[in-house]
Amino acid sequence: MDTKQMIDMADKHLMAFTKRQPVALVRGEGSRVWDSDGKEYLDFTGGISVTALGHSHPKVVGTLREQAATLLHVSNIFHIPQQAQLAQLLCEHSFADRVFFSNSGAEANETAIKLARKWAKEHGASDRGDIISMRGGFHGRTLATVTATAQEKYHHGYEPLPGGFKYVAYNDLKALERAIDSRTAAVLVEPIQGEGGVIVPDDGYLPGLRKLCDEAGILLVLDEIQTGMGRTGKLWAYEHSGVAPDIMTLAKALANGVPIGATLATESVASAFTPGSHGSTFGGNPLATAVGVTVFGALLEDKLPERAGRMGKILIQGLESLRAKYPKAIKDVRGRGLLVGVDIVAPVGDLVTACRERGLLALTAGDNALRLAPALIVSEKEIGEGCAIIDKALESLKQ
Repeated sequence: MDTKQMIDMADKHLMAFTKRQPVALVRGEGSRVWDSDGKEYLDFTGGISVTALGHSHPKVVGTLREQAATLLHVSNIFHIPQQAQLAQLLCEHSFADRVFFSNSGAEANETAIKLARKWAKEHGASDRGDIISMRGGFHGRTLATVTATAQEKYHHGYEPLPGGFKYVAYNDLKALERAIDSRTAAVLVEPIQGEGGVIVPDDGYLPGLRKLCDEAGILLVLDEIQTGMGRTGKLWAYEHSGVAPDIMTLAKALANGVPIGATLATESVASAFTPGSHGSTFGGNPLATAVGVTVFGALLEDKLPERAGRMGKILIQGLESLRAKYPKAIKDVRGRGLLVGVDIVAPVGDLVTACRERGLLALTAGDNALRLAPALIVSEKEIGEGCAIIDKALESLKQ
């Protein structure tokens, strides 16, 4: 089946939930993928920050084969050894004491919202349940998480939205202080806004959030679905700030592409969940958590967070050189580790297309930002190759 046949089949049978690029990817290895016509691409999307170990990582492939031949799924009414092992690893290497596993980032955030509200009602008034989130953030596509996503474009057509959510400006501590009241249960925030444009807040922002939450007796919930698992140069993005959350959500890179989500919490907060409070049929099944154990082990053994920090500096240096070369085309370069945004004057979709045509896959973020999130195993040579393709793409847009 050629690419046109694949695209025609998709257009005929799939709901139109996203605008796909005219490429059918069929194989991957490391930081590269190939389409159904055999064309090779350098993948700087990382499956939207998912494939931290790259494509077809031998340890991941080995675990998938072994676990698929052993046990794919059992209910959470039984103990699952791989689930307990992954939970232990996550707790030993973070602030957390307990973990709840789900299937996605949106479900992880749903869990965090439910847990925060249940905790708040047990530690305050019965009407204490408001979640404050930040404008420009992104937390998922379920009704609750799309409401927590303070971007109106994601709300349109889904009204009435659930109540109990308030929005304030990102990186604005005074705005948050004014918004907190007796009904507030928690603050939900990304350490770096990914979908919102790769927005890195001031160094004092997370410590300021922590202080405000402590003073008000409310919870700080960090959405590390995109920033966690080493992407920003540390295992967790909150480590850059020197403070820790009460709840943290993970997904994306946790199993390198096998669907999984996780909600981490301190013992005192997690105790609000009791048997029957929450649940998930597929969350934390043997396959997903076995792969998660392998991925987490590889991150630690190969020191990939540190590598992401080094490679990110090289990537930003390359992009800053392009900014100097094309001052009328590039407005800003920012990011941390291997989560990098480039503000473009021209429509960013045109640049994404020009890059793809020359063999580089990239993402958009916000209205005008090119987002780059390559695998944490990306090499310096591949970063140079990627920057060279962006250079050619920018030159083509000048014509």
